[in-house]
Amino acid sequence: MSEEDVIEAPTGRDRLEQIHDIIRERICMLDYPPGEKLSETALAEEFGMSRTPLRRVLARLEDEGLLQSVHGVGTIVTDVDLDELAQVYRLRMELIVLTTSLDPAELTLDLIDAFRVMHARAEALRRNPSPRDFAVLDRDMLLQLLELTENMALREASERLYFRTARIWLQAITASDIDLENEAEIYCRETADILTALESGNRDAVGHMRRAHISMSFQRMR
Repeated sequence: MSEEDVIEAPTGRDRLEQIHDIIRERICMLDYPPGEKLSETALAEEFGMSRTPLRRVLARLEDEGLLQSVHGVGTIVTDVDLDELAQVYRLRMELIVLTTSLDPAELTLDLIDAFRVMHARAEALRRNPSPRDFAVLDRDMLLQLLELTENMALREASERLYFRTARIWLQAITASDIDLENEAEIYCRETADILTALESGNRDAVGHMRRAHISMSFQRMR
């Protein structure tokens, strides 16, 4: 294998990861709503790749519960029913507590500064609430919280469960089933409390605060 091949191989894997994240983002932000059929041909053309590697990406998204391959129809964006949603939320509530206690990462100044940025964004959202901006902030907050643990299996499971159901909240907000301004106010208070707890070194409190937030958020969606 040449040196050039060694250098290019990770780039190919990174590219597939990037495409996976782009399609997942579109599903979670309802750019691809539940029930929509995805065109392999169109996606392959968009990303400048053959359909074979694209199918690996789509298969991974299907394994994550975001897509379904229907014989004779094609690849369809899945929906989530209330029973499945409830099960996922209950599991997420338990995993978030583990995130702040299992294999804890060092609370560095950079890590705490990152949560300051999250709170600043929450304050900006409170002043000018937008469903999509809210969804993006909540996603970024989840990914930031996962930095509190060095347990990669826990991080991967938590991320996968989050993305499996994140779009349901955005659907509810978009349909005006939830008061967006009130949600933004609640979220801003939560980010402030999380930041205060981290600044004092009380990471356990963060897990329990987030657990309560997930529980109440689900109750407001029902």
